[in-house]
Amino acid sequence: MDRSGSGREVPVVRTSPTFRRRRLARRIRQLREEAGMTQEKAAAGLDMSTSALSRKETGEVATSVHEARSMMDLYDRYDPDLLDLARAARERGWWRAYGVEDRGYVDLETEACAVRELSLVYIPGLLQTEDYMRAIFTADRVRRTKKEFENQISVRLIRQQRLRDCEQPLRLLAVLDEVALGRTIGGPDVMREQLKYVLHSAENDHVELSVIGREVGSHPGMNGAFAILSFPQPEDQDVLYIEYPTGSIHIEKEAEVQEARLVFEHLRQVALSREKSMERIEQVARTL
Repeated sequence: MDRSGSGREVPVVRTSPTFRRRRLARRIRQLREEAGMTQEKAAAGLDMSTSALSRKETGEVATSVHEARSMMDLYDRYDPDLLDLARAARERGWWRAYGVEDRGYVDLETEACAVRELSLVYIPGLLQTEDYMRAIFTADRVRRTKKEFENQISVRLIRQQRLRDCEQPLRLLAVLDEVALGRTIGGPDVMREQLKYVLHSAENDHVELSVIGREVGSHPGMNGAFAILSFPQPEDQDVLYIEYPTGSIHIEKEAEVQEARLVFEHLRQVALSREKSMERIEQVARTL
């Protein structure tokens, strides 16, 4: 068990089957290509349609352990980790136990080692207090039962544990528009405590926080918030995550991800230094 900033005890969990399914998909595709076999020929040898194999190679559907064994036999390639990966890919995500539909973000973050996040309106979820979360979920257009509401809170609190994890910490590089600091979500008292918690969180070695001051005026990030997630395995490319009111987009094309990286680094340059960012947050807190 671990404790959040609010003092609530939450269980430590870390599995991400959907992400592993994508990793599995990439690996079975590599095995086929290394064997010099077309998708059509491989599908025929596996007694499945080409479209079915294609869905497995893109991660749309999971590959079973039996199918993984058949693929190794057909491609005459042995991968000792493939069967374990196939088993892990069919497990349920830990957040599913809470009935949470996360638009694919928790899945990515669970496996990530670093997150670069641009936040324009809200304090980043990984740095939110429980009262601040409650105010956000209360104002959400989605209507939830009491249990669903509490489950949303629990999942977000569990995610925050990664910033304090000694074994597999998550590094957060957050660029925050000053507008988000002055938006009194939950009222002055809730917001004041939220800003204090941000200051406290910024002392964590795994958190790097910069504030874009109002004096900057227009900047490239005003088109919308986004997050770039990086992973510990070299073969797992960075993913650009963008959320919108009715869904989300996961972008893996290197050119687009690189463009987002450049925007993020530019915003870090125009933002206040760490020391001045902390001073600005303290100034805003005093006005509440």
